[in-house]
Amino acid sequence: MKPDFEMEQAAYASGKLRVAGVDEVGRGPLAGPVTAAAVVLDPACIPDGLNDSKQLTAKRRTHLAELLMQSADFSIGHASVEEIEQHNILRASHLAMQRAVAGLDVAPDHVLIDGSMVPRGMNISAQPVVKGDTRCLSISAASIVAKICRDKIMVDLAQQHPGYGWETNMGYGSKSHMSALQNLGPTPHHRRTFKPVHNMLYQEKMLKP
Repeated sequence: MKPDFEMEQAAYASGKLRVAGVDEVGRGPLAGPVTAAAVVLDPACIPDGLNDSKQLTAKRRTHLAELLMQSADFSIGHASVEEIEQHNILRASHLAMQRAVAGLDVAPDHVLIDGSMVPRGMNISAQPVVKGDTRCLSISAASIVAKICRDKIMVDLAQQHPGYGWETNMGYGSKSHMSALQNLGPTPHHRRTFKPVHNMLYQEKMLKP
């Protein structure tokens, strides 16, 4: 199944003028922010090959992101590690989504959101779309832009905190990342409420005299 433009066209047919797709990336990693993108596609200039960012090669994602940044209105929103720990990863993801929508040059009047929930406080017409990044072109576009942006953040953080392999694992709990976490300990960018990091900190605390 490949994404299409049917949901956007249905919204246009109901009188909506600006339809944004919204997706987030970074719910699963042990480190780094959660990042969301909101994208309003130009119906007359939709890049070919849009799909769930996870289905694309890094080279293809980069190329499509460049095309989207030239042809679409887009915005990025983040929720910090502190916000992930203060709330929870779901609420932080929703905060990032709301910030992405709020950052668009012109506010949309309808939003298609990847997932099964509309973030609370989203005060515009919104529709959750389960597996939206594989079904809806606007959400696919948002998944690509969010992924490219967050990957860049993790590559930059990897230069500040070498050894964890963030430039390749993007903060996910890969074998090399877990080994580095064991040997080097957590950084300020690690999510201490996530079980592998929490357990490691608890073990360290128990081992101290």
